[in-house]
Amino acid sequence: MKKIMSSLLFISTFLISCNLDNSSRQALVEKIGAGVDEIPVIVVEGTPYEMGYQLGKALGNSVEKCISGYLDFAYHYPEIFSDEKLDNTWATLEPYIDSRIKAELKGLAEGSGYPLANLQRAHAIPAIADYACSGVAVWGKASADGHLYQIRNLDFVKQAHLQDYPVVVVYKPQKGKPHTMATFAGYIGAHSGMNAAGIILGEKGESPNSESPFNLDGVHFTFLFRQMLYDAETLSEAVSTIENAHLIKRYFFYVGDGKPETMGAVKFYVSTPDSIKLHKWTDKVESDPSVPGLVPECIYYTMNNELAHKDLNENRGTFNAEKMIDLSKALADEGGNLLNVVYDGTALRMWIAYAEKDADASTRDYVPFELRNYLTGRK
Repeated sequence: MKKIMSSLLFISTFLISCNLDNSSRQALVEKIGAGVDEIPVIVVEGTPYEMGYQLGKALGNSVEKCISGYLDFAYHYPEIFSDEKLDNTWATLEPYIDSRIKAELKGLAEGSGYPLANLQRAHAIPAIADYACSGVAVWGKASADGHLYQIRNLDFVKQAHLQDYPVVVVYKPQKGKPHTMATFAGYIGAHSGMNAAGIILGEKGESPNSESPFNLDGVHFTFLFRQMLYDAETLSEAVSTIENAHLIKRYFFYVGDGKPETMGAVKFYVSTPDSIKLHKWTDKVESDPSVPGLVPECIYYTMNNELAHKDLNENRGTFNAEKMIDLSKALADEGGNLLNVVYDGTALRMWIAYAEKDADASTRDYVPFELRNYLTGRK
């Protein structure tokens, strides 16, 4: 009996020790860029809760500074944003949010010491906020090297000072695909991102104020995108996820796949207030009324579609990172350009530019980042 009790005690101690090790695992923290364009890179791994906790520990009081500033700015518009309105928004969205993301958010709160309720409110803001952005993808014969290149311009307010807290997060989940996104300290919803399978996601808001209050009984794209970054292996899988999701509001989505064997991109128009709630366009459709014209092996919808159409036609077959960065800069919403990312989904590379104080992201250096460097073990 004594021997059995000793064995049970040993096993119990071992399991507790393993659990403590997982909980206390530290994120890898590095930096890319230089000077005012320096960006922290935080690599987290494990279960969703563990990744959230590690991220919170690594970010520390940056979470409170960033998210409190974001909320304070929103509260300047009480007719749209208040604790009550944001709490009700979160409660409506919450049933559709993947459990992994909710576990991450809980870990982030406990790791950073910042209230979970405030994090939930901040993550509810994009569901009722306005923003205008741009998305472009080129691939195959449209690019110089046959790679998939994709632009994601985030045109949003700079007055909330989100750009003061830039961070690139690399997630290496225990289950699911490693993925990355350029975001802000304490915000784990995905306005864009890329996973290790070369799946790239972006969007453009299209919901007019006249349609407010919005029907939010469904999944917001920022949570849907995180789910897809965890799970999507191919373009067809990503497309199927969107087609089967309970979507809300009006958005353009851009979905790319950089793998040579499944390469391509699809543009969606989400229009849930209408009788036809989802439109899908590839580069081969007969007509796409949202843009001036089709360009083979390209998709786009931007802040300046005439400019994008002209550039895509003139440079088709020669696109590389430099030309995509130039196009990203040309399409930026002057005065409201918060964050731009150019992706190479084939080589798993990114070039990232954040606004700096009042200067648009398009005026800053696009800092290179290599996801591939972080995919096996510790860098």
